[in-house]
Amino acid sequence: MSLISTDFAEKNLKEFKIIDASWHLPTENRDPYLEYQESHIPNSVFFDLDNTSEKNTDLPHMLPSEDQWSKSISKLGISNNDKILIYDNSRLYSACRCWFSLLYFGHDIGKLYILNGGLKKWKQENKALTDEKTNIVTSNYKAIKKENYVFNISQINENIDTNNFAVVDARSLKRFNGEIDEPRKGLRRGSIKNSLCLPYGECINQITNELKTKDELKLIFEKIIKTKNNNKFVFTCGSGVTASVLAYAYKIVNKDYQPIIYDGSWSEYGKYSP
Repeated sequence: MSLISTDFAEKNLKEFKIIDASWHLPTENRDPYLEYQESHIPNSVFFDLDNTSEKNTDLPHMLPSEDQWSKSISKLGISNNDKILIYDNSRLYSACRCWFSLLYFGHDIGKLYILNGGLKKWKQENKALTDEKTNIVTSNYKAIKKENYVFNISQINENIDTNNFAVVDARSLKRFNGEIDEPRKGLRRGSIKNSLCLPYGECINQITNELKTKDELKLIFEKIIKTKNNNKFVFTCGSGVTASVLAYAYKIVNKDYQPIIYDGSWSEYGKYSP
């Protein structure tokens, strides 16, 4: 895996297929596709998180079937062997979710890159932007799921007794502690029993929108999780999006870690668990 600086990306854009994976929380009242149409990195294509997610469920942003993913990525003109640079106009979370999704569906991790700082930093540095439509030649992408990258509610419940792995929640501390209502209706307050809280924003420099350094991230994880050299982490959040930031950040800290996300996250657990 690799985190690409804006300067490196600017000099090497032609090496990559570029994805704008912007997505915003409903409370932000922003339209990511409209923003993409108005201004994006040249030759980037727009990845629609909502439309690419599983439709036959009442849970938000669940990963789709292999067939649905293959069709969606093929429409973006992306092939299995492409080097892919992902960015967003968010706070890195939707770029990380796109990274995790591509990884889950079998894309080579060595060919997946995230633009550090995203579009925010790119704009701050007055780098090239366009409103021109990107020419897309439909490809024939073939997804192959890595089932062990995603855990389900049964595995989460079983772990409460067995404690085989640590569940780490990317939501805010107030949501984790049940001090405020969840943004989605029908969800109770609280968190998964015995889980830990590491708000995803703590991994990001709020000024530059860049992921913090490896050393800084290591200290953050060690402080919250209070353990070292432990690969047994499953990340969760509200709907599986910001959990991807923690999965990506911990992969930087520990290159041997295999990213695992509880995809249903609190949207499922807060609604259906006992």
